[in-house]
Amino acid sequence: MGKKYLDLMQYFEGYVRNYRRMNLSSEHNRSMLTKREVDYFATLGEYLGFHAFIEDSKFDRLKGRSRPMDLSWWKWDQREDKVNYQYLALHLERESLWRKDVETIEKLFSETEDGYFPHNVIGIQYVESMERIPVLNEYVLHKNLIQKSNVLMIYRYYDASDEIERIEAWYFDSSGKRECREAIAKTDQLGYWFMCFAEEYEDEMKPI
Repeated sequence: MGKKYLDLMQYFEGYVRNYRRMNLSSEHNRSMLTKREVDYFATLGEYLGFHAFIEDSKFDRLKGRSRPMDLSWWKWDQREDKVNYQYLALHLERESLWRKDVETIEKLFSETEDGYFPHNVIGIQYVESMERIPVLNEYVLHKNLIQKSNVLMIYRYYDASDEIERIEAWYFDSSGKRECREAIAKTDQLGYWFMCFAEEYEDEMKPI
């Protein structure tokens, strides 16, 4: 069966446009941010007709044990098989701790059993600074040489000069093609998080 690729950059656009609807405020801790974002993608998967599972698991051959997946989407069509899923459509990981950036990538691209190789992966990862992103991207490309997934890595870091959080979304297809889209995140006057694309924010901030 051929790879079933999803339009991950379009999913990123929806993530940015709908972030305010997650109802996250500056009072929420990291765990709540993770939960709401994972829930958002779980609901999206269900709307698209996949079976979505939070805290699913798959076997990691290098570690010799099962490891959790923050979120998985499975494709099932009873016309094809009445018992088994057709394939793992998506594996998503969301991590707030920048020191776990490499670990997050290794979870997305682990050596696993047949049937558990995801056709698409999304990683949402806080990083220490923008300088870290090219290093992580090269690691993603290296790990994806075998897995050949459709990849969206969403990196988030704090920009102290502008007092905002910047987001870089990097898309890679199975051949290594790259595409980048930038956004910003900040809290509004009521303390609720929202996102918009970088070009929209820059236009809004231009002096009249």
